[in-house]
Amino acid sequence: MSAPPPFRFSIQASHMAGPEELIPLARRAEDVGVAVLTVADHLDDELAPLAALMAAADATTELRVGSLVFANDYRHPALLAKEAATIDRLSGGRLEFGLGAGWMATDYEGAGIALDRPSVRIARMEEAITVIRALWSGDPVDHHGEHYRISNLVGRPLPAQRPHPPIVIGGGGRKVLEVAGRQADVIHLNPDLRAGVIDARAGATATEEATLRKIGWVRDAAGSRFDRLELGTRIHLAIVTDERDAVYDAMASGFGLTPEEARRSPHALCGTLDQIADDLVERRERLGVSAIGLSASSLEEMAPLISRLAGT
Repeated sequence: MSAPPPFRFSIQASHMAGPEELIPLARRAEDVGVAVLTVADHLDDELAPLAALMAAADATTELRVGSLVFANDYRHPALLAKEAATIDRLSGGRLEFGLGAGWMATDYEGAGIALDRPSVRIARMEEAITVIRALWSGDPVDHHGEHYRISNLVGRPLPAQRPHPPIVIGGGGRKVLEVAGRQADVIHLNPDLRAGVIDARAGATATEEATLRKIGWVRDAAGSRFDRLELGTRIHLAIVTDERDAVYDAMASGFGLTPEEARRSPHALCGTLDQIADDLVERRERLGVSAIGLSASSLEEMAPLISRLAGT
């Protein structure tokens, strides 16, 4: 029997006001054993990811930095390939390249970008990955697809990591997770956010049962490469408490779940540090999930847990 994959923790640096918040967060994350600091890509009050990732990398020595995730519709893949390769090279090969199809309706509405139906956005994202991989090869690229046209373009600079930085794709629907199974190195199993907002409608897709279905879609699409993939989840509720049952009961009512479904959701951690550690080990055994994404606001509370489990 093969050994389970080691735990890797990431911290999402959301809603940082400036360097006075981002830089101490990155250094503290590195100190406690966080593997990756990630930044989202939204048109709200968050720092823009490209500059924020480089600032975090420059302030640390080993901490990896990652996009969770770049929204494909906001940038042409030829430009994004160059920007991402530059971050990877300047950081000494510490980039984890996350790409998504875009989902937050307010981003599209505010910027006047057409929000195409999910199948179109997902197909465009997969084609963008094809373009980016090709540009990272160092060979001249000619690509004439449904969404992008590239003519004899050589990608420069090349990323430091060869053949390319780890590709991260997250999602909650079948189509995007099938793309992840074919294309990604790291896959984040998310609630289904096709509604364009995070609300109670996501609850039914955040259960353990729903997650097992998602893993099945990934496995079928990945084929023989499935065992080489790293599976992860984003933790949306992380609370250290002696009132575990009361918190899960309250969570259940807010998301249309039964208390037992709330307790077993891979998107929540609640209890004493010992209980949470046991839950993570049990989930890894049941689901194969070893990449654990936490919010920056949870770092201090979860620091002892990260130090205890990271790399084990």
